[in-house]
Amino acid sequence: MTADLNELTRPTAFLDYETDEVQAFVDHAVKDRSADPTTNAIELYYAVRDGIFYEVYDADLSPEGLKASSTVRAKSGFCLHKSAVYAAAVRAVGIPSRLVYGDVRNHLASPRLIEHIGGDVFFHGLTQVHLNGKWVKATPVFNKMLCKLYGMEALEFDGLSDSLYHPYAEGGGSMEFLTDHGSFDDVPYDFVIATMRAKHPKFLSGTGTVAGGSLAAEGTTR
Repeated sequence: MTADLNELTRPTAFLDYETDEVQAFVDHAVKDRSADPTTNAIELYYAVRDGIFYEVYDADLSPEGLKASSTVRAKSGFCLHKSAVYAAAVRAVGIPSRLVYGDVRNHLASPRLIEHIGGDVFFHGLTQVHLNGKWVKATPVFNKMLCKLYGMEALEFDGLSDSLYHPYAEGGGSMEFLTDHGSFDDVPYDFVIATMRAKHPKFLSGTGTVAGGSLAAEGTTR
């Protein structure tokens, strides 16, 4: 592993895997920390995807709230939170990771959420992991149950190819990735919050997102 990749296995302010919360999460998710990195990356992907519930309402966007340890403790969050947890968790087992941000056209959204967001184009967070000599994208964001409610297939990950475009369950098509804002070694907090405020001002309330909703409950009434 090169020096640069070694840097990308270290804990950071937001990818705080040295904390008890993230360590316990990793221990629960992987069978053997010394196993093949791809095996551990896959096990951690599904632990984050389905073990941390995807919820956009009343989500903490403060610096403390976007730390991996805080999201593990809360057991919920949306893409900005879950991508940080995955990036932290894979670093805990020695896998280099980075965070990636972009704009996507999202079809896992209720009418109420689309109104708050201001359309169907969302600022989105995911993760890159370095496996088998190359970077692959991983998006352990929409948990399986929520996907079922919204008529989507859950996004899988094999550790070999990008896990990026959420497919529809029926009729073909997938989430569109419109803009790539680049990759980052840690959560670029000022950039993330400034972008959220610029793109989705009605979605924010104080240091978090609007309260009084449940994406799962809204999915059952579609």
